[in-house]
This record gives sequence, structure tokens and C-alpha cells, in this order.
Amino acid sequence: MDATTIHDRRWTILAVLCLSVFLAVVDNTIVNVALPTIQRDLGATTSDLQWIVDAYSLVFAALLFLGGSLGDRFGRKGALQLGLVWFALCSAVAGSTTSAGGLTLARAAMGIGAAFIFPATLAILTDVFRVPSERAKAIGIWSAVSGLAVAVGPVSGGWLLEHFSWGSIFYVNLPIAAFTLVAGALVVPTSKDGGAHRLDFVGLGLSTLGVAALVWTTIEAPEAGWTSTQTVAGYAASVILLVGFVLVELRREHPMLDVRVFSNARFSAASTSISIGFFCLFGFIFLVTQYFQYVRGYSPLSAGIHTLPFAVATGVFSSTAPRLAERFGIRNVVTLGLVVQSSGFALAAVLRADSAYWGPVVVSSVLIAAGLGLVISPCTNVIVGSLPREKAGVGSAVNDVTRELGGTLGVAVIGSVFSSLFGPRMIDALARFPLPTEVVEAASESIGAALSIAEQAGASQAAIIAGAQSAFMDGFSVGCWVAAGVSLAGSIISFSVLPRHLSALEVDTDGAEVATP
Repeated sequence: MDATTIHDRRWTILAVLCLSVFLAVVDNTIVNVALPTIQRDLGATTSDLQWIVDAYSLVFAALLFLGGSLGDRFGRKGALQLGLVWFALCSAVAGSTTSAGGLTLARAAMGIGAAFIFPATLAILTDVFRVPSERAKAIGIWSAVSGLAVAVGPVSGGWLLEHFSWGSIFYVNLPIAAFTLVAGALVVPTSKDGGAHRLDFVGLGLSTLGVAALVWTTIEAPEAGWTSTQTVAGYAASVILLVGFVLVELRREHPMLDVRVFSNARFSAASTSISIGFFCLFGFIFLVTQYFQYVRGYSPLSAGIHTLPFAVATGVFSSTAPRLAERFGIRNVVTLGLVVQSSGFALAAVLRADSAYWGPVVVSSVLIAAGLGLVISPCTNVIVGSLPREKAGVGSAVNDVTRELGGTLGVAVIGSVFSSLFGPRMIDALARFPLPTEVVEAASESIGAALSIAEQAGASQAAIIAGAQSAFMDGFSVGCWVAAGVSLAGSIISFSVLPRHLSALEVDTDGAEVATP
């Protein structure tokens, strides 16, 4: 495909790329609204639910560098197509599983496909849109779709669960992937890094194991104990592996990831801002979908519909953020976004079981969504503009890793904070009832199990339900305060380090845009 044809088709190409990234991102959140149903049908604990959510994000994040590197080396269009095929096949497997463990494995396998899809889309976008002003607009649209997919997941998942089994949330990926494959084959151009070198398998192994150890330890810590030998050893292993990854990459002539790029403070600040935004968002979504169904009693479809204000706000602010950044400066817009997001979490932290939906519930959701929208596209523009165009795959992988790793840790950390409070509170609430020890332990593992026990408690049903909802809200509140604090800390970092204006991105001798004071 010649350059003129590519230029003429650039917006059509962007549409195909956006559909591809929508498919990969929506699976991060579509499963959340199905968690109560999955918990009931598969007998899953809270830890199982965390793994069902995080298995996808963990593998996705851990293999993004590999996906980006292979795309740069062998062709980004091929990586995108291969990822879509694998993603569709694994979606079919996930929809037909009959155990929590099987679903976790299938979700992990889906993450492999997503790791090839996501970096390829942004790398192709960077190669197609070579005029900086147009590329900023394209990234704004790409970011809006990416952010919108996060919020659309619960809505679409709720509708599917209203009419079909929980497996439908995975089967729906098949026709979308098929359409995207055909469209991509027709309009997406081929591109790759002509100077690519041998793959860095040592770096890949260390980064994958390091991330896996970090997330596994965090998820299992509430049950094992935060100061237990298992937890301490797990965190120590993750630190050793990740430090080893950095040292290996520094010594290699052609590393998988040139970690020296993080010496650019603005690049690091943009990566950190995105990571923080998704850390807080994914942790919040993990809890709020359960809040809607278990505490407020919404059906899956109703729970999804009640997230629509979040979806609308994400789309609006993601698409307008590039223009705001151009007018008011990247630093100011991103900092404002994180402050707004923090205020939304602080408001959510004081929600009660009976808080008015058209009031604090909606306001907190819109603030969180608006804040995220103001962060995504300006920071993405800084990240992808900081590397040469031929390294677009790895550059986009860095952007994707920050959001996926942030989201994975968000579910792990905020979910674990929630579990650390919910379990003891639930045990205390059941202490006055003559229940067997094993029943109390089961109730302390998830609110779904506690409510199931309440249904069989006769005259004590109302009291047990009230105790379960109170315990849930205690954990929910502390989880939201953690998110609020992390967002506020991120705003301080972004204001201190990010460039003031988009015009502060100047082109270096290799053709890359780099941030300057």
C-alpha cells in the first residue's frame, strides 16, 4: 500500500484500530458485572473473583513488551491479526468453562491475544498519522474509545446476562473479532522496524515472572497474612526479578525495553499518571459492580445501565482532553484530571447502602470518569512521542503496560484491602448467630456467599443481610479512600514533572518527539 493511499484512508484505518482496541479493552471490565453470577454458578470466592479479573490483565501486561517487540520485528499488521484470531478462540473456550480455575486459565490465554492487539493498534496509528497535530487528534479518538470501552463493559455485560448465560459475555467477542479481521485485512497497512534485532528472551522472562510474583502476592496476602513468610517472600522475589530485569536491560546492546527512556522525567511522569489512573479505576470497578448488585439489589442489566453516566463522561472528556491540553497545557490538564478523580473517589468513600443514585452515586462516578478522560490522551501523546517512529511498537507497549499493570495492581491492592476488612467484619457480624465454623468462614470470603447463607437463615435473614452489607460498605469505603489518596499523590507528581504545553515536545535527531522544559 503506497503512502498516498495510506494517507487517504487514515481515518478509516483509525476506525479499524479503534474497534480492535475496543475489543481488547472491553474484556477488562465486561466480566465485572458478571462476577455475582459467576460466583453463584461456579462457587467462586473473592480471591477466585480477583484472579478471574486479574488473570487477563496480568498476562496482558506481562506480554505487552513481547507483543510490541514481535510486531516491530515481523510486522504490526500480522501481530494484530494473529492477536485477534487467538483472542477469539480463547473467548470461545472461556464461555464454555465449568469451573473458576478453568475460567481463570481461559482468561489468562485471552490476555496473550490482547498483548498482541493493543500495542499494534497504537504503533500503526503512530506510523499512519505522521503530522503531529493530526496524530494528537487520532490519539485523542483512540484514547476516547479505549476509555469508553472500560465503561461500556458493564453495560453490555449486563444486557447479555439479562438475556443469556454468563458465557455470552465471551461469545460476543467472536463476531466482533471476525468483522475486525476482515476490515483490517482490507485497509490496515503493513509496517515494521527495519532495524529490529534478536528477541530478548531473558528480559521477557524476568519481567513476566516479576510482574506475576507481585500480583499473585498481593491477591493472596489477605488470606496468607500481610506479614506472613509467603507474603514477604513473594514481594522479595518480585523485587529481585524486576531489579534483575532492569540490570539485564541496561547491559544489553539491543534490549527488549531500553529502560533508559525512563530517565526522561516527563516520559516517566506520563507513564506513572496513566498507571495511577487505571490503578484506581479498575480497583473501583471491581467493587462498585458488586455494590450495585449485592448492596443495592440491581439486576446485572440494571447495574450496567447505572454505569452509563460513567461511560458518557469518559468518552466526552477523553475526546476533548487534547484540545484542552493544547490550550491550557498538558501539565495543568493531567493534574486537574487526577485531582478531579481523587475527589470522585473521596465522595464514593462516604456512600451508604441507601445513598441516592441521582446524587452522590452519579456525581462520584462522573468525577472519576472525567478525571480519567483528562489523563489518558495527553499522557499517551507524551509517551508515544518520546521514541523514534520505528520503535512505535515498544513505545506503545510501554503506554499499554502502564495502564494494564496499573489496572491489575488496582484490582489486586484495592481488592485485597477490601478483603482484609470485609472478612473480619463479617465474622464479627455472625458471631451472635449459632452457625457452624465452616459456614462463617465461607461467609467471610465473599458477600455473595454471605447472602446465600442469609437466605437459609430463617428469622435471622434480615440481620445477616444487614451485617453483610455493612461489612461490604466498610471495605468499600477504605478501598475508595486508598484510590483517592493514590490519585492525589499522582497529581503532585504530574504537576511537578510533566511539560507545560504540547509545544514543549520538540523533535530530536532521530525523528522522535521528546519533552523539554
